[in-house]
Amino acid sequence: MAQAKMHIKTGDTVVVISGKDKGKRGKVLRAFPSESKVLVEGVNLVKKHTRASQDNPQGGIVEQESPVYADKVMLYCSKCQRPVRTAKQDDKNGNKQRICKKCEVKL
Repeated sequence: MAQAKMHIKTGDTVVVISGKDKGKRGKVLRAFPSESKVLVEGVNLVKKHTRASQDNPQGGIVEQESPVYADKVMLYCSKCQRPVRTAKQDDKNGNKQRICKKCEVKL
């Protein structure tokens, strides 16, 4: 099965546009193109009950991030200071790059 294309990549700064974490901003830690989801730092925190192990001898309840749908996040433009839509544009070497549609800065 072919992987779906996503507008978000690992390392991007994004803003959540809907759901319980609406308005939160964070860095994309991991992208899951086959599921069309992204893991964002500090967003969609869930409590996971862990068993005692060598890494965590105490065990207990741990809070960790859970993936959110890529459709619920927008790329954040540091110049505009807001979530923005993106466009693709060729640079002088012929490579495509993403730019902000408002201020036309490379993202």
